[in-house]
Amino acid sequence: MSNEVFSRWIADSTHAARTASGHTVVMDALPAEGATSAGPSPMELLLAGVAGCTAIDVVDILNKQRQPVTGLEVNVKGDRAPEAPRVYTHIAIEYVAHGDIDEDKLQRAIALSAEKYCSASIMLGKTATIEHTYRIERP
Repeated sequence: MSNEVFSRWIADSTHAARTASGHTVVMDALPAEGATSAGPSPMELLLAGVAGCTAIDVVDILNKQRQPVTGLEVNVKGDRAPEAPRVYTHIAIEYVAHGDIDEDKLQRAIALSAEKYCSASIMLGKTATIEHTYRIERP
């Protein structure tokens, strides 16, 4: 299985990436304090990919477990090495699940995503320690 992305330089440090599925994402370098940017940095997009990947997995697994999930937020924070290539060294993933969800089933869904299904976090786990926490917001 192969994925393909085409990136085009727009101006300064701004680039637009077009995916094979036809979506476009504008990326920019992190701006200096007080400045604005045209889009997220590529490293921010890596964390967004982790958040989306694991969120899709966890909701899908909870639905298969017939859990009454009504919402899920995934907050991801990454710490990077101080020197180039400045890879992520620690990633904290917090899940906030909404609904009357069985805690053991949520833990299992998170574990399955982390250990088997979420390619993005499993790949980044080669350079970073990944920590998972969760809480359930019941109605």
